[in-house]
Amino acid sequence: MCERCEASKAVMRRPKNLQKLCKECFFHVFETEIHLTIEKEKLFYPGEKVAIGASGGKDSTVLASILKTLNERYNYRVHLVLLSIDEGIVGYRDDSLATVKRNQQQYEMPLEIVSYKDLYNWTMDEIVSCSGMKSSCTYCGVLRRQALDRGAMKLGINHVVTGHNADDMAETVLMNLLRGDTARLESSTNITTKSTGSPIKRSKPFKYCYQKEIVLYAHYKKLDYFSTECTYAPEAFRGTARVLMKNLESVRPSCILDIIYSGEHFKLKQRKKRPGPQKPAIQGQETEIRSDGSVSLQNDGNRCEKCGYLSTNKICKACLLLQGLESSRAKLAIAAEAVPKVEEDQLQHRLQHLSF
Repeated sequence: MCERCEASKAVMRRPKNLQKLCKECFFHVFETEIHLTIEKEKLFYPGEKVAIGASGGKDSTVLASILKTLNERYNYRVHLVLLSIDEGIVGYRDDSLATVKRNQQQYEMPLEIVSYKDLYNWTMDEIVSCSGMKSSCTYCGVLRRQALDRGAMKLGINHVVTGHNADDMAETVLMNLLRGDTARLESSTNITTKSTGSPIKRSKPFKYCYQKEIVLYAHYKKLDYFSTECTYAPEAFRGTARVLMKNLESVRPSCILDIIYSGEHFKLKQRKKRPGPQKPAIQGQETEIRSDGSVSLQNDGNRCEKCGYLSTNKICKACLLLQGLESSRAKLAIAAEAVPKVEEDQLQHRLQHLSF
């Protein structure tokens, strides 16, 4: 029996608190919690144009569905647009984009698709063939963030919302702890961030939503989403943190939120400034945008000398990575041309020593 209405049969037990709920009560509680997060953090303002980072997966599909519902129910008066990134992964992204296009029709939202090939003249498949599988997430993370920003600016939008959920946030905290990445640890759980120098802010309305509940919501609502994992995901270090967190969750179901709450209170001790000139901020550093509109770090930002994109350094991180790829591509081309010449020399050498 549902513990909330005490009238209908319970169909699920909430992972975060083990509460038994019927389908309709689950929908109401889940949607209300997201609305309260949006209101508390003041994520939107009336008349704002907001881009939903749409991949076709469960998180972004549920996000689009719920934001459309809440926008109409609570009269947020925001204009919602779907923004998708085509990384160029054959057999994965092409199929997921087909789902996004169906979502566009279902939710009656405009759709903009930005491709790596158009922006960088590289696809992820080409990048992996050149750099290897292990570094795929490093490249994709940097390029995807910039692609989202560029897509939003093309649409005249300064706010992108993504489907990152509580599991993702907790995994990020654990990843930064395991790597000893103190620079990112303090901002691991910020609900709204933006890259230094970028005018685009990114928000995560699902910050406190368990992944299991997002899956259940999609299942009971019969939403149309793409469920195949990225081809290159198994190589990601995030998987190590995910396994650790799932082991912890099996013992303590509330551990996901516990990790997030702990992350919210991480404060690094201020280091004493060394005498002499100070190094500029690291490009790509994410800064918190507080609910009152203030930010934790001010930086006017410059522009990349190669692509003209906003950057705190002369060359942005994306261009640095692409430079390395172009260098690797040139070396591979030279090596490929050298192989036939070597084989020809070896054949000539053998023929010279043959007697007929």
